[in-house]
Amino acid sequence: MAAAISPLAPKSFPELPEIAGVRFATGTAGIRCKDRTDVMLALFDKGTEAAGVFTKSKCPSAPVDWCRARLLAGKARALVVNSGNANAFTGKAGVEAVKLTAALAAKATGAPGNEIFLASTGVIGEPLDAAKFDSVLDKLFARADPDGLFEAAKAIMTTDTFPKVAAAHATLGGVEVSLTGMAKGAGMIAPDMATMLAFVFTDAPIAAAVLQSMLAKSVQTSFNAITVDSDTSTSDTLLLFATGAAAKRGAPKIVAPNDRRLAPFKQALDTLLLDLAHQVVRDGEGARKFVEVQVTGAASAASAKKIAFSIANSPLVKTAIAGEDANWGRIVMAVGKAGEKAERDRLAIWFGGVRVAHKGQRDPAYDEAKVSTLMRADEISIRVDLGLGKGEAKVWTCDLTKDYVAINGDYRS
Repeated sequence: MAAAISPLAPKSFPELPEIAGVRFATGTAGIRCKDRTDVMLALFDKGTEAAGVFTKSKCPSAPVDWCRARLLAGKARALVVNSGNANAFTGKAGVEAVKLTAALAAKATGAPGNEIFLASTGVIGEPLDAAKFDSVLDKLFARADPDGLFEAAKAIMTTDTFPKVAAAHATLGGVEVSLTGMAKGAGMIAPDMATMLAFVFTDAPIAAAVLQSMLAKSVQTSFNAITVDSDTSTSDTLLLFATGAAAKRGAPKIVAPNDRRLAPFKQALDTLLLDLAHQVVRDGEGARKFVEVQVTGAASAASAKKIAFSIANSPLVKTAIAGEDANWGRIVMAVGKAGEKAERDRLAIWFGGVRVAHKGQRDPAYDEAKVSTLMRADEISIRVDLGLGKGEAKVWTCDLTKDYVAINGDYRS
């Protein structure tokens, strides 16, 4: 039975502009379930540039290793993604599976093998039967269409309850360029570059090295600032593809990361990635609350982020939020255990706009009834000020409910 759509899901989906130079198709390969759409193919015009960031897990999947090697050339002609099997911790069989998948994709599309990117998501430790793609990829190549991003986003879902898509626009040298993106992820989410995949497409003419520089920076305040359950996947993959088609309309080719004309594009990329990252949190397995954790006054930005994640990853904090309990003592606990510089008697804590603790003790003006009302909302903000310096950070998480246990207890059933 399909999971109910998350109560935090978007009420509507954005209009997704077609990106010149990109086409999509989806199909059923029977990777895990016979009747489920579980494979998607993206095709790129010749000359498309590529960049990517990946999991820092010491047990990466075979597709992650494959993509890292492909990025050395920085060119892309095709992307194959499957759900149902992560092809992770599969040894030599996993290596052979990615080789066969790429060979089948090359045969179906005519793309060079070193310009084919692969990603897989699903169960870890089970061999992927890549031969199942043989009867599918030819058909996908024949019917690929520029207006297929939304269906592609649905094809890569696992425990997701809704497809995650986003769009943005920017000017580049006075010419409008477009960006679209999709992501999947609901559990095993604590990216360190969660099971998380994300793919972004643009018609901007930007060189691979520049894309890589922007992506590595932008991910720090988006995908690397979210957590559902503190677990980093073996398969985390975020790829950015630039077809360069906007050059035909006069957009300049950008070859230097410090080119000032990039500023609007960088802002659009930041916005799009944060949108997708927030959607992943909103679809956290069993989630009922979307939570923003802001830490200010820390000794450094790095210290602030570590403390913020200590709060966001705490099962005690997350279950208190699920129970709509403004238990600020659990915030104190999470700050104290982070291992970062903190002084008890300088600490202040807010739920929403209400200060609940100040200077190492309960705020004298604390109103339990007012805060209890805030805790019943779908979106909750927690702010902690350490009173030590100028370091600050924001991260996003969700509550931890018994549904999370049920979903993961039955994951392989």
